[in-house]
Amino acid sequence: MANEIFLLNISGQDKPGLTSSLTGVLAKYDAKVLDIGQANIHETLSLGIMFQIESGKKSAAVLKDLLFKAYELGITAKFSPISSQDYEHWVGLQGKDRYIITILGEKLAAEQISEVTKVISEKNLNIDSIKRLTGRISLEKKADYPRASIQLSIRGQIDNKAEFTEKFMKISKELNVDIAFQEDTIYRRNRRLVCFDMDSTLIQAEVIDELAERAGVGDKVKAITESAMQGEIDFNESFIKRMKLLEGLSEEVLKDVAQNLPITKGARRLIDTLKSYGFKTAILSGGFTYFGEYLKDELGIDYVYANQLEIVDGKLTGNYIGEIVNGDKKAEYLKEIARKENINISQTIAVGDGANDLQMLNTAGLGIAFHAKPKVKDNAQSSISSIGLDGVLYLLGYHDRHIDLFE
Repeated sequence: MANEIFLLNISGQDKPGLTSSLTGVLAKYDAKVLDIGQANIHETLSLGIMFQIESGKKSAAVLKDLLFKAYELGITAKFSPISSQDYEHWVGLQGKDRYIITILGEKLAAEQISEVTKVISEKNLNIDSIKRLTGRISLEKKADYPRASIQLSIRGQIDNKAEFTEKFMKISKELNVDIAFQEDTIYRRNRRLVCFDMDSTLIQAEVIDELAERAGVGDKVKAITESAMQGEIDFNESFIKRMKLLEGLSEEVLKDVAQNLPITKGARRLIDTLKSYGFKTAILSGGFTYFGEYLKDELGIDYVYANQLEIVDGKLTGNYIGEIVNGDKKAEYLKEIARKENINISQTIAVGDGANDLQMLNTAGLGIAFHAKPKVKDNAQSSISSIGLDGVLYLLGYHDRHIDLFE
């Protein structure tokens, strides 16, 4: 006996038992469900069921009963016959590459979404699903921390990923929105280690500049810091120069600065959520262990690798102990922690803002430039510039309801 394939599209007000009622009709006629998907926006349901049914009396009866059930439930039902050729073509698409595009901003406008989806359309890619990751927005209450994020799952062949990413970067700059593009692999869904730069990433300050202000050499150190962050001079050279300028600074100053570190918006929310889901976290910093250890205790970080200040008789000597933690060392430490924790490098994430973070960002499975310098944003895999550090959670695919469990 021949079979027919139909796509049933249901729309209308959602209500308990609706899906059960419709699939119950299909079960009565021994229909085989080939695919099913459902979305709900403001209590309005959109449900699709692709099913196979025996041709003849059964197919006619099931369509009639489904229409009657839809009328009874107060919803709209539409049927589309699917040819076996079209169905097999659809099945063949499941082997295509899959990608995730995450759009982030304080708020999202139609223009931003339109421009992103236009790029997807131009490349003949299919959007499988669109999911909102942030909570519902009140139009009456002003949010203390406005943020909006949606995630698009797309499928198809991308011949030039660099060109694809460049188009998103252009949209990002012109429309003030963050757009992250990732391959949808098993590793993306199973990240296990997140490594952070400290200064201007976990905290909203460059500690060495703060110390320099206290030592009366602020302008000199800031000039060297900025030049190093822009990648204009070698990090090691800049580090040694800045250290010499801090000679004689009291250890009491370090304590005062540590106790007043301005922790970046969203950092606590991010770290608390990561810990709750079993992630390992690390600070990999060209700054100082004195402050890294303070943040480790304050936020519950697992590892700290940074530069150790030499202190003699309660004062900085202007020297350091051990190797300088530069860009190379950060990347090495990331790999070392991953080996120690038996984590595949593709399951790691690195977050930083400066030129000396680039090697770490490009070594990790996902590198995120956070409120970064232009050179860093242009060379990193993804970037966040519009919201706080907890934006990382949306790149991992977490919805606010998954995050707010731990707040």
